[in-house]
Amino acid sequence: MERILVIGSGGSGKSTLSRKLGGILKLPVIHLDTYFWNANWVPKENAEWDQIVERFTNEDQWIIDGNYSRTMDGRIKRADLIIFLDMPRVLCMYRIFKRRIMYHNKTRPDMNEECPEKIDWEFVKWVWNYRSRSRKNTIKKLEHIQKPQQVITLRKRQQVDEFIKSLQENPN
Repeated sequence: MERILVIGSGGSGKSTLSRKLGGILKLPVIHLDTYFWNANWVPKENAEWDQIVERFTNEDQWIIDGNYSRTMDGRIKRADLIIFLDMPRVLCMYRIFKRRIMYHNKTRPDMNEECPEKIDWEFVKWVWNYRSRSRKNTIKKLEHIQKPQQVITLRKRQQVDEFIKSLQENPN
């Protein structure tokens, strides 16, 4: 495992899992949110964003967390392992509100430092509707992968914990 892609709803635990995997596997961790957002939550232009994602995916080793469906296909093609965090909606909602409280007037470690934590209605709706909208497209993309063994779907916190424990015991 040299290139790992971690995807899932907002609040599913992508960044937390990626940091833990990076520590265990000694792979560089790339949080896409850090690079997508300019100061004050202004998104990158598509052409610039595409170049950034391509530069990262062309590296030999990485753990990339984030969805950004427009550029997901290229990351899927390069990944040795894809971890889909398919967590319950209620858990994801709880986590985004908890995160907002924890990082009030601060910036999360996986964000551009000029983007203090916020929660807006659009993001809440996106997380709430993830299962009925974005999740379907993600599953379609994962179903077309030629090597299905390279996809791991984790649906509960316990499964994530067990996965981490198994890697700690045998990181190869």
